[in-house]
Amino acid sequence: MKLGGRLRERWNGTGRAARWTAAGAAVALAGTGALWGVTADTAPDVRVLERRVAVLDGPRDDQRVTLDVSFFTPARTGRVPAIMLAHGFGGTKQDMAGEARALAEDGYAVLTWSARGFGASTGEIALNSPDYEVKDARQLVDWLAARPEVRLDGPGDPRLGVAGPSYGGAISLLTAAYDDRVDAIAPQITWHGLDDALFPDASGAGPANGVYKKLWAGLFFANGADGTACGRFLPSLCAMFEEVAETGRPTDEALATLRRSSPSAVADRIDVPALLVQGQSDSLFPLAHADANARAIARNGAPVSVVWYRGGHDGGPEETERVRGLVRDFFDARLKGADTPGLPGLTVTRSGGLDSSTGEVVVEEAAAPEYPGLSGAPRALPLEGREQTVHRPAGGVPAGISALPGIGSLGGGLDLGALGGGGLTDPPGQSATFDTAPLDRPVHLTGAASVRLRVSGGDDVPLFAKLYDVAPDGRAAPARRLAAPFRAPDGEDVTVALPAMDHRFDRGHRLRLVVSTTDMGFATPPEAASFTVRAASPLTVPAVPALSTASSPPPVWVWALPLAALAVAAGLLVRRRTPADTGDGDVPLEITGLTKKYKNGHLAVSDLSFRVEKGQVLGLLGPNGAGKTTTLRMLMGLIHPDAGEIRIFGQRVTPGAPVLARLGSFVEGPGFLPHLSGRDNLDLYWRATGRPRAEAHMDEALEIAALGPALDRAVRTYSQGMRQRLAIAQAMLGLPDLLVLDEPTNGLDPPQIREMRDVLVRYAEAGRTVIVSSHLLAEVEQTCTHAVVMAGGRRVTAGPVAEITGSGRRLEDAFLELIGEGSN
Repeated sequence: MKLGGRLRERWNGTGRAARWTAAGAAVALAGTGALWGVTADTAPDVRVLERRVAVLDGPRDDQRVTLDVSFFTPARTGRVPAIMLAHGFGGTKQDMAGEARALAEDGYAVLTWSARGFGASTGEIALNSPDYEVKDARQLVDWLAARPEVRLDGPGDPRLGVAGPSYGGAISLLTAAYDDRVDAIAPQITWHGLDDALFPDASGAGPANGVYKKLWAGLFFANGADGTACGRFLPSLCAMFEEVAETGRPTDEALATLRRSSPSAVADRIDVPALLVQGQSDSLFPLAHADANARAIARNGAPVSVVWYRGGHDGGPEETERVRGLVRDFFDARLKGADTPGLPGLTVTRSGGLDSSTGEVVVEEAAAPEYPGLSGAPRALPLEGREQTVHRPAGGVPAGISALPGIGSLGGGLDLGALGGGGLTDPPGQSATFDTAPLDRPVHLTGAASVRLRVSGGDDVPLFAKLYDVAPDGRAAPARRLAAPFRAPDGEDVTVALPAMDHRFDRGHRLRLVVSTTDMGFATPPEAASFTVRAASPLTVPAVPALSTASSPPPVWVWALPLAALAVAAGLLVRRRTPADTGDGDVPLEITGLTKKYKNGHLAVSDLSFRVEKGQVLGLLGPNGAGKTTTLRMLMGLIHPDAGEIRIFGQRVTPGAPVLARLGSFVEGPGFLPHLSGRDNLDLYWRATGRPRAEAHMDEALEIAALGPALDRAVRTYSQGMRQRLAIAQAMLGLPDLLVLDEPTNGLDPPQIREMRDVLVRYAEAGRTVIVSSHLLAEVEQTCTHAVVMAGGRRVTAGPVAEITGSGRRLEDAFLELIGEGSN
């Protein structure tokens, strides 16, 4: 169990990754606190104390600030560990109330507060300055230490954890650096160096040479405004922002101020266990910030676990319940000493396709025992492309677009390419492109790729590097909507680290390096200019071979129903002995007296009996409501009949029966990962079964499906017919002796239907058996050797298609006649 029992239970039970509903980028900043949920109804076993706590203000202690505080405690008596929950920038203590209440229910004393300058708290915003916000947090630790509900490790020393997202994540790290009473921290989506976050430089030269992240910086200061010119910021910070915004270059004073508010300035002091949760969709604080924090804390000898989840400041899935479970498990182990499995060094959450039964995204967790950093197991991929000339337009307009602050809030992940293709994201003439050769095997990039570039035609040129994933048909999509800004000296090689990410490039795809002259999120010089760009090295792509994906837990019914059935079976065996394997082991399917009546009184199937032999392609026919789908569900062990039995190769079908491994099915419709190739989707599906790869018979199934070169293209490029054939190939994996297909020709045009017919006939030629439920009678007539006709839940007739039609009649005519008789 990789992440602890509580996380599994909560995520697979009631957890749902909430969507952002904010309508603008400023809301996105404030919404970072919502990662923890909102205030719930008061629970009877939690007490809530509302207070105004006065703290000494500033470096001279000459004033007082009042902080608006909520204190959640379990109703039961006794001292318990404490947790401080800090909110995101622009938020208030209310953003943390839901998580605070849940932690209190789990036995913690939880303190939330509105940071100075926000909500009902007084004072001015100082961007987590040690003299202001960090000093406030330390005085709140004093307040906690005096509370009778809080467990102490010594006089004035509470057993204490600190957590929070973004702005609150930084205060978690900084409080641990300045106050030895902190025992564990769990910061999320936060920074290492605020100077590096607002003036990033992917060449490693440092923030003094960085490119100004103007949109995010503007949102920071706009979000702290209250209608006045400087808002609720310290006047010195407001003046600093105005000066930097005008020039686009940082002053030494500005860099020093931002650095003082950063964990990077005190990284050698943070020596407590840490859980660092960072978002993969985050252009404000990318994964590299969590990496820098992790490496610094590990150097100090403290244990560190890092989690990359799929959301972030740019939107995407928040994975709220998953993050909550992780943090709770972490604090249980570190503050309570609970005997829970330790978290892996690195956990990455990935999309695992759609659950066809719910339509929701399946989330997979890949974990490695140790945190590997961003440059492990590198592979060099040569880049093709001559030296290219790129232009920077006057005024920097039109500008390329990588990510926009809050863009994920506008509809749950807007595809910028859909607004105008690559011409919008990278305007023509403003970018150079360099491609690898088509991949001979999949490449899973986990970390930060790097490349050496040479730029000529201007000194100190700001440029932006990013990675694209290019499909075999030439379609290109950003691997992540993140850009790596850097400044290039004239005529000299510069090594550029691209944005860290977790992304799989399929076999047959190419990696494309794009170097552009503009990006809407950053400041660029107003003068028009032209430069030449050349790739001076291969693209170095890191991987983490130790990352392994845990198998998804089985549905509850897989284990619960068999256990419940044991008691029933024991009673039945006392009354009468009916061995489960007394049927004919050579008969693929035998149904006897099958009956199913639903709770609403509808009799879906009544006394149905028929038998299917090896090598047959049997059509299950009937109008809507005839009972075909209910029959197939009982055949697959998904629902239980009220009477009768189903035997597959002599074995009685029950939920989870081993004989079901000999059955392949396609009933609910395919759910594939659109960015993966057809081949990789099949490989992922088979690995999820846990069976040896040799048993998949992948080549045989693919040969029967006859998808050809399309197997190595992304599924999102497939036609409906190709998706159907891929679904059939998936059902055929393992070459099951019995193949059950529900309407396999839905959505196919006549040529595709003919191809599907050939697939099914070829499959049965080897002595296997196929059952097809279909409403296309002409197609059944040409494909199926036998048919069972149903009406009103009953069998009307069964036998060879030729006998059912009779001499000189079409199946459609015979079917209509039979249905009419069956309904009388």
